[in-house]
Amino acid sequence: MHTVSKPAGLSVFPPHVEPDGDCVLARLLAESPQAAAGPWPEGFAGGIAHRLDVGTSGALAVADDPEELMALRAAFQTKLLVKTYRFVARRDVPWDEGGCDRAIAHDRRKKRRMVVQRGPSTPHRGKWLPAETHFRRLGDGPYGMMWEARMRTGVMHQIRVHAAFVGLVLAGDPIYGGGKPVPGGAPFALHHVGFVGAGFATGAVPEPVWAVS
Repeated sequence: MHTVSKPAGLSVFPPHVEPDGDCVLARLLAESPQAAAGPWPEGFAGGIAHRLDVGTSGALAVADDPEELMALRAAFQTKLLVKTYRFVARRDVPWDEGGCDRAIAHDRRKKRRMVVQRGPSTPHRGKWLPAETHFRRLGDGPYGMMWEARMRTGVMHQIRVHAAFVGLVLAGDPIYGGGKPVPGGAPFALHHVGFVGAGFATGAVPEPVWAVS
Protein backbone atom coordinates (compact mmCIF):
# COMPACT_ATOMS: atom_id res chain seq x y z
CA MET A 1 0.00 0.00 0.00
CA HIS A 2 1.13 3.53 -0.70
CA THR A 3 -0.32 6.93 0.11
CA VAL A 4 -1.15 9.84 -2.19
CA SER A 5 -2.05 13.36 -1.12
CA LYS A 6 -5.49 14.53 -2.20
CA PRO A 7 -5.96 18.31 -2.50
CA ALA A 8 -9.17 19.94 -1.35
CA GLY A 9 -11.57 20.64 -4.21
CA LEU A 10 -10.48 17.63 -6.30
CA SER A 11 -12.70 14.56 -6.63
CA VAL A 12 -11.19 11.10 -6.17
CA PHE A 13 -12.80 9.66 -9.30
CA PRO A 14 -13.98 11.41 -12.51
CA PRO A 15 -16.96 13.73 -11.99
CA HIS A 16 -20.22 12.38 -13.43
CA VAL A 17 -20.70 15.52 -15.51
CA GLU A 18 -17.15 15.35 -16.89
CA PRO A 19 -15.90 11.73 -17.28
CA ASP A 20 -12.53 12.93 -18.61
CA GLY A 21 -12.14 15.67 -16.02
CA ASP A 22 -9.33 16.15 -13.55
CA CYS A 23 -9.37 13.87 -10.48
CA VAL A 24 -7.05 11.89 -8.23
CA LEU A 25 -7.40 8.79 -10.43
CA ALA A 26 -6.46 10.68 -13.60
CA ARG A 27 -3.36 12.11 -11.93
CA LEU A 28 -2.42 8.71 -10.51
CA LEU A 29 -2.65 7.03 -13.92
CA ALA A 30 -0.69 9.85 -15.57
CA GLU A 31 2.19 9.30 -13.15
CA SER A 32 1.91 5.49 -12.95
CA PRO A 33 0.16 4.04 -16.03
CA GLN A 34 0.69 0.52 -14.65
CA ALA A 35 -1.87 1.32 -11.94
CA ALA A 36 -4.57 0.88 -14.59
CA ALA A 37 -3.87 -2.86 -14.48
CA GLY A 38 -5.40 -5.04 -11.82
CA PRO A 39 -7.93 -6.30 -12.41
CA TRP A 40 -9.53 -3.87 -9.95
CA PRO A 41 -13.13 -4.32 -8.72
CA GLU A 42 -15.70 -1.82 -9.96
CA GLY A 43 -15.46 1.38 -7.95
CA PHE A 44 -11.82 0.88 -6.99
CA ALA A 45 -9.99 1.78 -10.21
CA GLY A 46 -6.25 2.20 -9.87
CA GLY A 47 -6.32 0.43 -6.53
CA ILE A 48 -7.75 3.46 -4.71
CA ALA A 49 -9.10 1.90 -1.52
CA HIS A 50 -11.45 4.57 -0.19
CA ARG A 51 -12.84 8.03 -0.89
CA LEU A 52 -12.74 11.49 0.62
CA ASP A 53 -15.27 14.26 0.08
CA VAL A 54 -14.35 16.64 -2.75
CA GLY A 55 -13.78 19.41 -0.20
CA THR A 56 -11.60 17.25 2.10
CA SER A 57 -7.82 17.13 1.70
CA GLY A 58 -5.40 14.52 2.98
CA ALA A 59 -4.12 10.97 2.87
CA LEU A 60 -5.63 8.58 0.35
CA ALA A 61 -4.59 4.91 0.47
CA VAL A 62 -3.82 3.09 -2.78
CA ALA A 63 -3.39 -0.69 -2.86
CA ASP A 64 -0.47 -2.15 -4.76
CA ASP A 65 -2.39 -5.22 -5.95
CA PRO A 66 -5.93 -6.66 -5.86
CA GLU A 67 -5.15 -8.93 -2.90
CA GLU A 68 -4.01 -5.98 -0.80
CA LEU A 69 -7.11 -4.04 -1.84
CA MET A 70 -9.33 -6.87 -0.61
CA ALA A 71 -7.52 -6.87 2.75
CA LEU A 72 -7.86 -3.11 3.03
CA ARG A 73 -11.56 -3.18 2.20
CA ALA A 74 -12.11 -5.92 4.77
CA ALA A 75 -10.37 -3.79 7.41
CA PHE A 76 -12.62 -0.83 6.56
CA GLN A 77 -15.79 -2.92 6.64
CA THR A 78 -14.96 -4.58 9.98
CA LYS A 79 -14.01 -1.21 11.54
CA LEU A 80 -10.42 -2.18 12.30
CA LEU A 81 -8.99 1.11 11.01
CA VAL A 82 -8.83 4.21 13.19
CA LYS A 83 -9.10 7.28 10.95
CA THR A 84 -7.78 10.64 12.15
CA TYR A 85 -8.84 14.03 10.83
CA ARG A 86 -8.13 17.66 11.73
CA PHE A 87 -10.47 20.59 11.28
CA VAL A 88 -11.11 24.20 12.22
CA ALA A 89 -14.32 24.85 14.17
CA ARG A 90 -16.32 28.00 13.45
CA ARG A 91 -17.69 28.07 17.00
CA ASP A 92 -16.35 27.00 20.40
CA VAL A 93 -17.60 24.68 23.14
CA PRO A 94 -16.81 24.54 26.88
CA TRP A 95 -15.11 21.12 26.71
CA ASP A 96 -11.81 19.73 25.39
CA GLU A 97 -12.85 16.16 24.59
CA GLY A 98 -16.16 14.68 23.66
CA GLY A 99 -17.97 12.56 21.15
CA CYS A 100 -21.14 11.78 19.26
CA ASP A 101 -22.61 8.33 18.64
CA ARG A 102 -25.89 9.35 17.02
CA ALA A 103 -26.89 7.46 13.88
CA ILE A 104 -26.85 9.33 10.56
CA ALA A 105 -29.17 9.23 7.55
CA HIS A 106 -29.89 11.22 4.40
CA ASP A 107 -31.98 14.36 4.75
CA ARG A 108 -35.55 13.78 3.59
CA ARG A 109 -35.61 16.87 1.35
CA LYS A 110 -32.02 17.89 0.60
CA LYS A 111 -30.07 15.32 -1.40
CA ARG A 112 -26.58 16.54 -0.43
CA ARG A 113 -27.30 16.86 3.29
CA MET A 114 -27.18 14.30 6.10
CA VAL A 115 -29.07 14.43 9.41
CA VAL A 116 -28.36 13.16 12.92
CA GLN A 117 -30.96 11.03 14.68
CA ARG A 118 -32.27 13.31 17.41
CA GLY A 119 -35.12 11.01 18.33
CA PRO A 120 -37.32 8.15 17.06
CA SER A 121 -39.32 10.47 14.79
CA THR A 122 -36.46 12.50 13.25
CA PRO A 123 -37.35 13.08 9.56
CA HIS A 124 -34.93 11.28 7.24
CA ARG A 125 -34.60 9.23 4.07
CA GLY A 126 -33.39 5.65 3.88
CA LYS A 127 -31.79 3.72 6.73
CA TRP A 128 -30.19 5.08 9.87
CA LEU A 129 -26.48 4.23 9.75
CA PRO A 130 -24.49 3.71 12.97
CA ALA A 131 -21.68 6.22 13.44
CA GLU A 132 -19.37 7.32 16.25
CA THR A 133 -16.91 10.22 16.27
CA HIS A 134 -14.53 11.31 19.03
CA PHE A 135 -13.41 14.95 19.22
CA ARG A 136 -10.31 16.39 20.92
CA ARG A 137 -9.22 20.02 21.13
CA LEU A 138 -5.75 20.65 19.67
CA GLY A 139 -5.45 24.37 20.42
CA ASP A 140 -5.34 27.64 18.54
CA GLY A 141 -4.51 27.44 14.86
CA PRO A 142 -3.74 30.23 12.38
CA TYR A 143 -7.42 30.59 11.45
CA GLY A 144 -9.31 29.39 14.52
CA MET A 145 -9.53 26.60 17.05
CA MET A 146 -8.10 23.32 15.75
CA TRP A 147 -9.74 20.02 16.58
CA GLU A 148 -8.98 16.36 15.99
CA ALA A 149 -11.64 13.84 15.04
CA ARG A 150 -11.18 10.08 15.22
CA MET A 151 -13.54 7.39 14.00
CA ARG A 152 -13.80 3.77 12.94
CA THR A 153 -17.12 4.10 11.11
CA GLY A 154 -17.35 5.92 7.80
CA VAL A 155 -20.76 7.38 6.98
CA MET A 156 -21.13 10.12 4.38
CA HIS A 157 -20.39 13.55 5.96
CA GLN A 158 -19.93 11.84 9.34
CA ILE A 159 -17.46 14.30 10.87
CA ARG A 160 -19.19 17.33 9.38
CA VAL A 161 -22.68 16.48 10.64
CA HIS A 162 -21.56 15.12 14.03
CA ALA A 163 -19.36 18.18 14.59
CA ALA A 164 -22.23 20.52 13.74
CA PHE A 165 -24.53 18.58 16.08
CA VAL A 166 -22.20 19.02 19.10
CA GLY A 167 -21.53 22.71 18.36
CA LEU A 168 -18.28 22.44 16.38
CA VAL A 169 -19.48 23.21 12.86
CA LEU A 170 -16.55 23.18 10.44
CA ALA A 171 -15.30 26.55 9.24
CA GLY A 172 -16.61 27.22 5.75
CA ASP A 173 -18.96 24.24 5.59
CA PRO A 174 -21.71 25.47 3.22
CA ILE A 175 -24.18 22.70 4.09
CA TYR A 176 -24.04 22.75 7.89
CA GLY A 177 -23.67 26.48 8.57
CA GLY A 178 -19.92 27.05 8.69
CA GLY A 179 -19.93 30.58 7.30
CA LYS A 180 -16.99 31.93 5.32
CA PRO A 181 -14.25 29.44 4.33
CA VAL A 182 -10.72 29.64 5.70
CA PRO A 183 -7.93 30.80 3.31
CA GLY A 184 -6.33 28.30 0.99
CA GLY A 185 -9.08 27.47 -1.46
CA ALA A 186 -10.78 24.66 0.51
CA PRO A 187 -14.59 24.91 0.74
CA PHE A 188 -14.37 23.78 4.37
CA ALA A 189 -11.51 23.06 6.78
CA LEU A 190 -11.23 19.27 7.00
CA HIS A 191 -8.04 17.24 6.48
CA HIS A 192 -7.55 13.47 6.64
CA VAL A 193 -4.29 12.87 8.52
CA GLY A 194 -4.45 9.13 7.87
CA PHE A 195 -5.45 5.79 9.37
CA VAL A 196 -3.82 2.90 11.22
CA GLY A 197 -4.91 -0.64 12.08
CA ALA A 198 -4.94 -4.26 10.91
CA GLY A 199 -1.29 -3.99 9.91
CA PHE A 200 -1.89 -0.94 7.70
CA ALA A 201 -0.79 2.67 8.17
CA THR A 202 -0.93 5.58 5.75
CA GLY A 203 2.13 7.72 5.14
CA ALA A 204 2.45 11.40 5.99
CA VAL A 205 1.04 13.97 3.56
CA PRO A 206 1.40 17.80 3.53
CA GLU A 207 -0.97 19.75 5.75
CA PRO A 208 -3.22 22.45 4.28
CA VAL A 209 -2.32 26.09 4.84
CA TRP A 210 -5.09 26.56 7.42
CA ALA A 211 -3.48 23.90 9.63
CA VAL A 212 0.12 25.14 9.49
CA SER A 213 1.02 27.53 12.31
